Amino acid sequence: QVQLVESGGGLVQAGGSLRLSCTARGPISGIGAMGWYRQAPGKQRELVATMSSDGSSNYVDFVKGRTTISRDNAKNTVYLQMNNLNAEDTAVYYCHAEKTTYLAGITFRTSDFWGQGTQVSVSS
Repeated sequence: QVQLVESGGGLVQAGGSLRLSCTARGPISGIGAMGWYRQAPGKQRELVATMSSDGSSNYVDFVKGRTTISRDNAKNTVYLQMNNLNAEDTAVYYCHAEKTTYLAGITFRTSDFWGQGTQVSVSS
């Protein structure tokens, strides 16, 4: 099965930066969009950013201008560069990937995969 391996989380000072990485391993053929979600203490999991296999990206408003998602298809890896971090960014960040299986050119099944999460903590 597809495994999503995350890294790059840690503790940073407010205003600092982090770069998260997520690599898909296993039967990665058919993986489409990949992205990042986060879940802060006491809050629901929310979308941060996604990128399709064709390079199109989508960002949530509260990270626009200071966050960049990128992707290396050859390495099956998606990155999240976060700058000017603040305390509100403290959360567990989860990598996500979609995998579509086609049969005779028609979508047969779409599956969701999640990483185990990596902790991002921003101190004042």
